[in-house]
Amino acid sequence: MFFFNSVLLGIGLAMDAFSVSLANGLNEPGMKRRKMCLVAGVFGFFQALMPMIGWVCVHTFISFFSSFQKFIPYIALGLLLYIGISMIVGAIRHKESETCAGVGLTALLIQGIATSIDALSVGFTISDYNIMMALISALVIAAVTFIICVTGIIIGKKFGTKLSGKASILGGLILILIGTEIFITGIL
Repeated sequence: MFFFNSVLLGIGLAMDAFSVSLANGLNEPGMKRRKMCLVAGVFGFFQALMPMIGWVCVHTFISFFSSFQKFIPYIALGLLLYIGISMIVGAIRHKESETCAGVGLTALLIQGIATSIDALSVGFTISDYNIMMALISALVIAAVTFIICVTGIIIGKKFGTKLSGKASILGGLILILIGTEIFITGIL
């Protein structure tokens, strides 16, 4: 279940990066494999880094406030519901995907940070994990993100960004389902 949840977290969190990867592929149809790997690697790196930052923050606060731990399922549900619903609403409001200004290093770093901010809240959802499990989960999330982003760039290069709105809806639904599962598991 641990590995499966990590893969699902990776899929849910990677949908914004997938959408941006589609746009990057469209904007640079001649992108070489090396640059495709760099783009996907940056997204994967930030998707792994943010949950670990969140995990460290949760463990820092929990060591001082142990009674806070009983609220984690509620916080995780609230955050993942908020992020998931925001992704769905954003996809519905913006039928056409946003175009990116370029795929330079600065733009890529900004894209990586912007698409991974929601992954910070995953630190709450994996707070029961020990450090090794949290690192493995972050690495699985990074690997899933990498694969999804490479796929997004390839699709973007060939077909454009027609799927980006649907990808955000799917990602939002997955995050809502994960939040619900974490809540139910945490309460029971």
